[in-house]
Amino acid sequence: TDTRIDDQPVRVEVLVREEIEEKMLMTPGDIVMMLNEMGGMRVQATSPALGAASVRIQGMRGRYTRVLSDGLPLFGEQPSGIGLLQIPPMDLGQVEVIKGVASALYGAGAMGGVIDLISRKPGEAPEAEVLLNQSTRGGTDGVLWYSSPLPAGWGVTFLGGGHFQRRTDVNDDDWADLPRYARGVFRPRLFWEDGRGGSFFSTVGVTTESREGGTMDPGGPLDYRTGRGEALDTLRVDGGFVGRTLVGGQYVLTARGAAARQRHEHRFGDITEHDRHLTMFGEVALRGAIGRHTWVAGAAVERDSYTAPDTPAHEYAFTVPGVFLQDEIAITPWWGLSASARADRHSRYGWFVSPRVSSLVRGGGWTSRASFGTGFFGPTSLTEETEAAGLYRLEVPEGLAAERGRSFSLDLTRAAGPLSATATFFRSSIRHPIHVEREHRYALVNLEEPTTNTGVELLGTFRHAPFALTGSYTYVRARETHAGREVDVPLTPRHSAGIVAMAESEDAGRIGLELYYTGRQRLDADPYRAHSRPYLIVGLLVERRVGRF
Repeated sequence: TDTRIDDQPVRVEVLVREEIEEKMLMTPGDIVMMLNEMGGMRVQATSPALGAASVRIQGMRGRYTRVLSDGLPLFGEQPSGIGLLQIPPMDLGQVEVIKGVASALYGAGAMGGVIDLISRKPGEAPEAEVLLNQSTRGGTDGVLWYSSPLPAGWGVTFLGGGHFQRRTDVNDDDWADLPRYARGVFRPRLFWEDGRGGSFFSTVGVTTESREGGTMDPGGPLDYRTGRGEALDTLRVDGGFVGRTLVGGQYVLTARGAAARQRHEHRFGDITEHDRHLTMFGEVALRGAIGRHTWVAGAAVERDSYTAPDTPAHEYAFTVPGVFLQDEIAITPWWGLSASARADRHSRYGWFVSPRVSSLVRGGGWTSRASFGTGFFGPTSLTEETEAAGLYRLEVPEGLAAERGRSFSLDLTRAAGPLSATATFFRSSIRHPIHVEREHRYALVNLEEPTTNTGVELLGTFRHAPFALTGSYTYVRARETHAGREVDVPLTPRHSAGIVAMAESEDAGRIGLELYYTGRQRLDADPYRAHSRPYLIVGLLVERRVGRF
């Protein structure tokens, strides 16, 4: 609706460019560390050999998180796993996050929330940045970002990068704690604005990567049966556009479209699985204002197909058209309300209606938001567990039911000068959750009882130049039921906390210290222990500016 994020009834959390730069200097090849250190979010490793990961928002599994780029699904319908490890952060302007069910506007796949990666725009003068990185653990990165304004309101940016990692065994147990990879990324972007409300944005991207992990014997066999190793080759090509124009002087018409094609060759020892993944997306929306109401109405269609010649039983092709409507109401200067709903027809699972209602109340330095929504997810054979173990032996019984989710959140923020504090309570549940059964057979099934997530987030910030201090704590109680017994959801710690302190001078540089604590968590099918030990991550950053360097 083009309103300030602070004025949105739906809570949108933002990671600004300054914070992105801090994480870019530590991990210039991917966005994993950047997302992992946002409150209530956890990037969970899902493959011990290749290092694949997914983003869990408030304890919800990674397949429920929708990752977009400038509002477009350029990374595919389900970009968890290796996809998160292939997105360099250098060309990001900011990151916007909606937590909780967001299917009312973003459709299937947004039951946990939405992460939108917003690109940097060209400035008034040409600009170039070069980043070179070498780590003591065998990581090498080279990234170039260039932007330039063009005549008549046009502008262009370009990102190119090469990222390499040597296979490294940190604790001398003949297992590669860091997998080997070689990756190339190429992405130009084109921008245009006419200064009267019209704009156009387009991008294309190519990513290629070869990744190998597991055993430290590069010449030895990769034996899948003993878990000795794994390899994956990836080629992804994508493109998309967003166009906006004024209609009749008072309405804003927006059109957007995207297509992404991924090709994988996944090797589990002597077993090879090839696949092709194609995502296509189109949307048209019209926005207008009547009195205190700002409304948006639109229609969208998505097609997601998966072709696997080595495991044809797991192929699918889903088409999901939908219509949506949102109305934001400024009831009083201190009270705003947002109501939205979306109706989708899934080609396999039928019709779904997903409403969401949000409220914003503020005054006297206090801000409160409450939100409730429902959503759905059409299950496939692609889960966190099957990505690590493959599809070759997976059984999928007939009659799987779609997953249905609902979430509620309530937060309260108090701002006083340089201090700001937010407390958020959240609860969500998933009916008919998909579970990978591995005790007696390797199969995908619906659980009879719902999965529930209940928790609290606490966030406090202090900003007084040149100092900034941020503290966060998250408690998540995620539970699921197996064989009549309720247990914690694996790989979801109940307690996590972080402290980040930074001192910065624009002319000189900055120095920062961060500590992140992850508590005890239930492990998943681990033959050695049922729960992990708590652990602490410490980061120290010292930056010195010398002229252009």
